[in-house]
Amino acid sequence: MKINENIAVATSGVLLVPYDRRHVPTYHAWMEDEAVRAATASERLTLEEEYENQESWRASGDKLTFIVCRAKQGGTNSEIVLAGVDDAPSQMVGDINFFLTPFEEEDGTKRGFSGEIDVMIAGLADRGKGYGRAAVTAFLHYILQQQREAILAEASSASSFKSTALHQLVVKIQATNAASIGLFKSLGFVQNGCVNYFGEVELVRKDLTADAPPGYIEHVYQRDAADKS
Repeated sequence: MKINENIAVATSGVLLVPYDRRHVPTYHAWMEDEAVRAATASERLTLEEEYENQESWRASGDKLTFIVCRAKQGGTNSEIVLAGVDDAPSQMVGDINFFLTPFEEEDGTKRGFSGEIDVMIAGLADRGKGYGRAAVTAFLHYILQQQREAILAEASSASSFKSTALHQLVVKIQATNAASIGLFKSLGFVQNGCVNYFGEVELVRKDLTADAPPGYIEHVYQRDAADKS
């Protein structure tokens, strides 16, 4: 999506920045790990293919992506986030995504959107430190309270049907990933059905409100003039 290409979201626990070309080498290195690919149901891609994905995700009207970084040094009060500094490779810990798909009634009628969230904290050393919870709570506030209308308008413009209604949030998690399941259940998601063919459980949240986490601020994501990827 284009909506977040110049916006970074900061809280006291995490920094979310738009997925840029500069992030691709680190992202590709994460995805070389077979365990990370299995946890995210991803295929192994070449570096060039990852660059192509980054470009397509930015242009897509139904996929919003942020890179998850450690909290902004010096706090959240500065009005800008410096690309390549606040989100240097050493600061990157994962990514978080929002996929919008048509919401279908039992009779097959399409009515508005269903929004799927996935979050990845890539390195073992960075797990269990609260980055996942901080990222999800910041992301929920951004997509539900701050930019919901604009996000749905962009998705609608790219869809075969026109709607700006969001009906539910969904996550699909490997049944063996107890930590991630516990995180989303603690945030109001409820399991829907049993483990599916792919070994995943689906959790759904109908409550489409989200309070701002501590220190929540949206910043300008400032790139160098020669770097507008």
